[in-house]
Amino acid sequence: MKRMLFIASVLLLAGWLAPAASAQVAVGVYGDFKHLYQTNTNLAGLGGRVGIHVFPETSLEAQMTYDFEQTFTEGFTNTSGGTLTFSNSGVKVLTGLLGPKFETRGPVHFFVTAKGGFIHFAFTPAPASTSGFTSTISNLRLNNVDGMFYPGAGLEAKWGFFGLRFDVGDDMYFTNGAHNALVVQFGPVIHF
Repeated sequence: MKRMLFIASVLLLAGWLAPAASAQVAVGVYGDFKHLYQTNTNLAGLGGRVGIHVFPETSLEAQMTYDFEQTFTEGFTNTSGGTLTFSNSGVKVLTGLLGPKFETRGPVHFFVTAKGGFIHFAFTPAPASTSGFTSTISNLRLNNVDGMFYPGAGLEAKWGFFGLRFDVGDDMYFTNGAHNALVVQFGPVIHF
């Protein structure tokens, strides 16, 4: 609760400090693909983000992503033939990030971002659903949450208030050393 209050306070302060002429809010949803190098696991999920322009080419963004469990295959061969088994991994990943985004001008613009936040790995057989997502958030204080840093870059194409955004970055999380995860995100953005 304290973390969410802090994020809301930072966003409110950023909105208050932005000049009225350049104050603009961007809200987006996206599909997320994450490849965890340490375990060679691919995860997919959904996320949402809110950004407030504090200067014409700079915005402060907050985002949260929920990656669902993935199915993996396992096979073995014995003297009477082989068997292939499909199993649920039970791995779900929740990430929350906050940081600046620096962008160029124009209808298609390039941007870079550097965000800090948290990552939470959940190992549970519960289905990937809305109730599973809300229970993951409500149990964050009871579970291990690790710090992370996300450097990334991408392109956004805008047509009036509507845009499409593509991001590529590295979820660098710190638990018993530093670990990396390739992240690719794509989705629509609405600018107010």
